[in-house]
Amino acid sequence: MKIVHMSGKRKKSVARATLREGKGKVRINKVPVETFMPMLSRMKIMEPLTLAGDAVNNIDIDVDVCGGGLSSQAEAARLAIGRALSRYDKKLEKVFLNYDRHLLVADVRRKEPAKPNCHGKARAKRQKSYR
Repeated sequence: MKIVHMSGKRKKSVARATLREGKGKVRINKVPVETFMPMLSRMKIMEPLTLAGDAVNNIDIDVDVCGGGLSSQAEAARLAIGRALSRYDKKLEKVFLNYDRHLLVADVRRKEPAKPNCHGKARAKRQKSYR
């Protein structure tokens, strides 16, 4: 029995995917992906699964996601699933890269830290007084 563990990150979200042979069930935080809301996030998570095609029918995928918001959690889960599937079946790696590079490569952009005396903003300029 082949088991694959992979992780994906997006902003503050971290997703850990466990892939094992099974009946084709996909769960995000112990919830079936078919009931995952909002719909746009569900569609994002389903992208690597639809690209993989019939290879997913005999695989169970469990994803644990924590941190960040809904959108970044969906993108982190998508990355973790894509990486796990490509590790499980090497032929899928080229399919994922041709479709979208972010199915295998993490987006390294992070929030810029806030600066002092700028009222909590990252790039706001300090007010100047010329008098």
